[in-house]
Amino acid sequence: MSTDALPPGNVHIVVGFDGSAPSVRALDAAIRLLQGRDGRIDVVYVAHVPAIDSLSPGGIAEIQASFSELERDLRAQAGEQLAGREERWQFERRTGLIADELLAAADRNHGANPGDSVVIVVGSSSQAVHRVIGSVPVSLARRSHVPIVIVP
Repeated sequence: MSTDALPPGNVHIVVGFDGSAPSVRALDAAIRLLQGRDGRIDVVYVAHVPAIDSLSPGGIAEIQASFSELERDLRAQAGEQLAGREERWQFERRTGLIADELLAAADRNHGANPGDSVVIVVGSSSQAVHRVIGSVPVSLARRSHVPIVIVP
């Protein structure tokens, strides 16, 4: 993967990460994109619970506890991949629709520092609902105003 397509300057990379093989490949690609450049990687795990509003308070607490445990595991897994880059990455858990939350994470940084580039990196899955790349990458590609890198 070449970094030639990115403009000069800092690059801020938002990576969708859930510990799956496609997301691990996406994180690897993000690391390669950042090599030799200034910038950082935001590793974003999106907890998608479609009917959370209809759960009891106990059910919500149980789901939140499960997400907290999963977040610890994913943070550790991402940390292993990003060893030696502690100051150049952060882990963030968001709740909502995956594409929406990745776009929101990118928007938070888009235009924050003039001259910085913002890129979203996601993996595609052979188990995808869409025949080739999956519903999240398709939604991002249709709606994003920042570049999207879809890693096979």
